[in-house]
Amino acid sequence: MPRLHAADVGCWVVKTARPPDAVVPGWRPGEEREVARCLRPSYRLGLMRPGQPVLLWLSGRDRPGVHATGVLAGEVGSDGDGPVVVVRFTLLPAHVPRADLLADPAVRDAEVLRMPAGSNPSSLTPPQYAAVLAHLP
Repeated sequence: MPRLHAADVGCWVVKTARPPDAVVPGWRPGEEREVARCLRPSYRLGLMRPGQPVLLWLSGRDRPGVHATGVLAGEVGSDGDGPVVVVRFTLLPAHVPRADLLADPAVRDAEVLRMPAGSNPSSLTPPQYAAVLAHLP
């Protein structure tokens, strides 16, 4: 896989195997919450900057797809076990299903769709991010 550069990143994608209400108990659609997400150590962490857009991706068989949109709320840090970033997410009123994105030629080749079990963070190119935004409820 080719190395990413800052201009290649339209947004970051952080994944979870737990539904949003398990990530943040009581989280309601439209509410903004700060969520700490663990990341895999890689050169990509050096490309992450506060204010960059981020999507929360639910992996697995139950409602896979984009469940929240947000921005990086700070620099990548550490929790003692590894890299962590805080994201200010807003829960969507309805998720954007993985199947809808697979059907969209502008985004179907996105890393998160080709390798859904890949590590955090993943990314979308600027055109892929624009395509996902067009699917938001």
